[in-house]
Amino acid sequence: MAEKLGIMVCGHGSRNQNAAKEFAVIAEALRARNPDMPAEYGYLEFCNPVISAGLDSLRAQGVTRVLAVPGMLFAAGHAKNDIPSVLNTYQAQNPGMVINYGRELGIDLKMIRAAGDRIQAAVDEANETLGFVEKHDTLLMVVGRGSSDPDANSNATKVMRMLWEGMGFGWGETCYSGVTFPLVEPGLTHAAKLGYKRIVVFPYFLFTGVLVKRIYSYTDEVAARYPEIQFVKASYLNDHPLVLDAFQDRVKEILEGAAVMNCQMCKYREQVLGFEADVGQPQESHHHHVEGIGGGLENCPCMGDCDASCRDPDFCSEHGLPWTPVHSHAEPAPLAPAFDYAPQTTLGGKYGHLLNAAPDASLQAVMDAPSSGKLTSHEHGPNCGCGHPDHDHAHHDHGHAHSHGHDHSHGHDYGHHHAPYPHADHPLGPKSMQKKK
Repeated sequence: MAEKLGIMVCGHGSRNQNAAKEFAVIAEALRARNPDMPAEYGYLEFCNPVISAGLDSLRAQGVTRVLAVPGMLFAAGHAKNDIPSVLNTYQAQNPGMVINYGRELGIDLKMIRAAGDRIQAAVDEANETLGFVEKHDTLLMVVGRGSSDPDANSNATKVMRMLWEGMGFGWGETCYSGVTFPLVEPGLTHAAKLGYKRIVVFPYFLFTGVLVKRIYSYTDEVAARYPEIQFVKASYLNDHPLVLDAFQDRVKEILEGAAVMNCQMCKYREQVLGFEADVGQPQESHHHHVEGIGGGLENCPCMGDCDASCRDPDFCSEHGLPWTPVHSHAEPAPLAPAFDYAPQTTLGGKYGHLLNAAPDASLQAVMDAPSSGKLTSHEHGPNCGCGHPDHDHAHHDHGHAHSHGHDHSHGHDYGHHHAPYPHADHPLGPKSMQKKK
């Protein structure tokens, strides 16, 4: 039987319906660029369709080989663990389908040019409406998503440097929306003290959503404290033609066998300074319990443009909306130790005491329990974007509780351990930005 190709764009998902609509444009653009290939999309959480539903649609259309592209700017936990785990599981359950996984958008000159266009448009508008300011008197603040993966965080800083140097701004800084440091408010407060007449705030995000709205909100808050400085809010990337071209490039890379991720700085494979605990961490998704649960509440005043107000009990009471207490990743609980890591694990800050901790009886029972049917291992071979055909590791089937700074909230009654983030007590982070009361 002849091979039939199809394209699958894999996203994270958002409570914000506008973000979901913007993401769907990517699949539409890839359909237009590849008329002979069906193209679908899916999300890890909070949105429908989920990734497996998109794959089901491709299979129903007769697709036998899927070119799966992560809808991610940088390769952190979602691109390295969550999405591959979903794809590996689906492929194992559907042996007639081959899934080739591509790489993230990454540091790409098309992406840099697209970002430059968004920033320049904001500068031009500010010069026209607020008065002309020299670029040498302007500070560029690039806001990254933020991750527990230092390689991804460093990429945001590299993007900032290329934009700063390429566009000739007087200074450049980077801050993050969550998980790491510095967060937006302390980052902008620091930048405001450097003496520049204008600060351009550019969210290096693909789409709108709760976090982009909060970035702009924090910009307004800091601007009110420094009225002598022009604070200019640039647009996020969205469907810039060069962004769509970069997605098309990732599809072509898979076909050409060139979809190689940067494993040299991967904290799951090498002992990255301060993140030694993550070496050998199982490649598994922690999003399966919130697949397709939907976003904001029905009849919410946000009208689909969610800013996470519906997670606030006072807001829900005021507007007659239901509210159920849920575990929130924006308010991390104390991080639990990960016991399956090497004894030379380095833990710092307030988690240092976990270094020699041992699991209690209940956790040990979970760790020793037989598999519940999940895949227990995976191989990185020619179908994987990581480019390491000789690397494989076992998936541990213990449950574990997870707590990190992602800006999403959901409840679950079982554990999921990530390795403790070594700077969880940093004064400038890493909790996600909170909605102002």
